Amino acid sequence: MNVPADHAGHRARLRQRLLGAGGEALADYELLEYLLALAIPRRDTKPLAKRLLSEFGGLGAVMAASPEALATMEGLGETSIAAIKIVQATALRMLRVEAQAAPVLGNWQALLDYLQADMAHHSIERVRVLHLNTRNILIRDELVSV
Repeated sequence: MNVPADHAGHRARLRQRLLGAGGEALADYELLEYLLALAIPRRDTKPLAKRLLSEFGGLGAVMAASPEALATMEGLGETSIAAIKIVQATALRMLRVEAQAAPVLGNWQALLDYLQADMAHHSIERVRVLHLNTRNILIRDELVSV
């Protein structure tokens, strides 16, 4: 089954805006829509993207949602859930690398950005231990309690 021409044209326009002007040129629903289109190639993913944002309360909350919570949404399968979780894992890894690049006391904002991205959208309290070396560089982040 082929993608209808209107969907293919829409996806091409999203791709051109993304590649030409960057991610800031796309609304949150368009970013999520395009990601889902890669995982669900033969379906219009705009309604699903908008439903996810409405249900979870925003892009960060969609990314932070558990696979079980995402699986309750009609239209999401294992492949699309994995696509969402890989984006979250990539973003967290990028933020962690930035937080680890400099001493925590000298790079407090990078550490706060990393922790906020990882913890801000969870509805359950999480306790973490951040291990620093003698130069105050983050060497390990341990989740000790949920």
